[in-house]
Amino acid sequence: MAKKDDWWTSPTEGENGSLIMVTGRRDVEKFRDNPKYSIRVEVSWKYDGESNGMPDTATSQLMEEVHDALLAVFAKDPVAVMTGIYTGDNRRDWVFYTLSTHIFQKKINEALAAFPLLPLEIYAENDPDWAEYAEMRELSEISASDDD
Repeated sequence: MAKKDDWWTSPTEGENGSLIMVTGRRDVEKFRDNPKYSIRVEVSWKYDGESNGMPDTATSQLMEEVHDALLAVFAKDPVAVMTGIYTGDNRRDWVFYTLSTHIFQKKINEALAAFPLLPLEIYAENDPDWAEYAEMRELSEISASDDD
């Protein structure tokens, strides 16, 4: 499982000016260098947030439990790697790169089996150059590195 210092968190602004907290993973080279990890999957959770667009305490706690369950399943069977988390503007998005959407589906169902039905949407597309990851790093880690 990734250590705390393998991640950075940085505030950024959404398209409508709202606060988005971006958390990105640093230790991805072994996955990024493997051409089999070419499918980006985004798992999105829309919620009714506080006035600032952030989740309320109960939703935030449930999201953290889901987050930990996802990390644990993919740490045991690294068919996917979580690379980023975006929270704000009444949604959370977890971003993964995976070998197979079919296997990813089985693993995410395994991770979420203990939870009630969650309002998740899943989107996948080919991203062999990891363009989304590169953009996230460029836009957010620079300001986060000032805090290190």
